Amino acid sequence: MKKISLGCDHGGYEAKEKVKEHLIKEGYEVIDVGTSSLDSCNYAIFGINAAKKVANKEADFGVIICSSGEGISIAANKIKGIRCGVGYNDDVSHLLREHNDANMIAFGAKFMQIEDIIRRIDIFLNSNFEGGRHQARVNTIIEEENK
Repeated sequence: MKKISLGCDHGGYEAKEKVKEHLIKEGYEVIDVGTSSLDSCNYAIFGINAAKKVANKEADFGVIICSSGEGISIAANKIKGIRCGVGYNDDVSHLLREHNDANMIAFGAKFMQIEDIIRRIDIFLNSNFEGGRHQARVNTIIEEENK
C-alpha cells in the first residue's frame, strides 16, 4: 500500500479533507501533517513537514495544497530530495512524474475545483517516470542539490 504525505494551510484545508477521503477510499495510507482547521497558519510549515515525510521515505509521494499552490510548493522544494510542481492541468500532472520524476504535487484550492484536484492527483499517482532522456535532466537537478 502506497503512503501519501498530505499537507495544507488554511487556504487548502477544505480541499485537503476531501482529498484525504478520496485517497483513503482508493486504498492509500494517508499521513496528514495538517493543518487541522480554517485558522490562519503558515503554509511553509506544512509544506516542509509533508516534504520531510517523503524525503525520509515515510511516504512514497506527497500532496500539498494552499490557496495558489505556489508558496507551499516552494517550501517543499527546499527539502533535499524533493521535486514538487503545481499540477495546474491534467497534462502537467502526468508530466511531473513522467519527465521530472516528481515525488510531490501541489495545488491551489482558490483557483481549482476539487474535482480537478482529485483527478490530477489520480493522474499523478498513476503515472511513472519515463527515464531515458529525462534521467540526465533529473540527474543534473540532483547533482546541483548535492553540492
